[in-house]
Amino acid sequence: MKIGIVGMGLIGGSLALEFGDRGHEIWGVSRKESTCEAAIAQNVVSHASTELSSLSEVELVVLCPPIPAVLPTLEKLVQVLAPEAIVTDVASVKAPIVAKATELWPNFVGGHPMAGTTESGLQAAHRGLFTGASYVLTPISSTSPRAIEGVRSLLATLDVDLLSATPEAHDIAVAAISHAPVFVSASAIAAASSISDEATLKLAQMLASSGFRDTSRIGGGNSELGTAMAKFNREEVLRSLQIYRDCLNDCIAWIDREDWDSLRDFLDDQKQSRSDFVV
Repeated sequence: MKIGIVGMGLIGGSLALEFGDRGHEIWGVSRKESTCEAAIAQNVVSHASTELSSLSEVELVVLCPPIPAVLPTLEKLVQVLAPEAIVTDVASVKAPIVAKATELWPNFVGGHPMAGTTESGLQAAHRGLFTGASYVLTPISSTSPRAIEGVRSLLATLDVDLLSATPEAHDIAVAAISHAPVFVSASAIAAASSISDEATLKLAQMLASSGFRDTSRIGGGNSELGTAMAKFNREEVLRSLQIYRDCLNDCIAWIDREDWDSLRDFLDDQKQSRSDFVV
């Protein structure tokens, strides 16, 4: 199969590697000529161009640009695609994208791989990024069944856990487990950085180990991605952050009045609940 990858960063580059390993012919598109040259030199893709018109003969396209660029890119892409070509995306927000994208191209299927690192760019792409990860498809009633099957069949060759959800349910879920935690994590970094005594701040930096590393990882990631998550999933991110704030206010109140029983009960409850999310 001829597969187009638009946006050869961490996700796009990693998908290109995986699909290439499975015998597909990969056509990459990037805004930067230097990225195209690197993708060819590193055997990430078979062909690379800065022009969307280079994808006129591909059978399936995966859109991997930043969230704000998905729809504008699709608007240009539909002018050059073969009528039967299938298009999917990897954006972490779905409701603002899927319905409009399907109007633009009936063979569009929304998708989101739950995989990533704090690194970005083609240099961060690697094989195995999606191994064991959940990969969510978000078709709607007007989505082409042939397109859904085409995307499912392709992704089934990867070692992913394929799921299906409405765009709205997807956005509620990821706000709670992925988007809002970015800002909680960033706030933890800010709190640690606020230590006013320089020697004590240095000590905290030296003492920071696995606990702080895990807590701060997503807050120290791509700022453009974090901002786009909040902008395009604003209502659900706000809802989740308000719940976080309420929980923190409860903790503050219990500690302030030395209500250790209530604090312990809260922590015990969350210890039990965590196992429902993390094995």
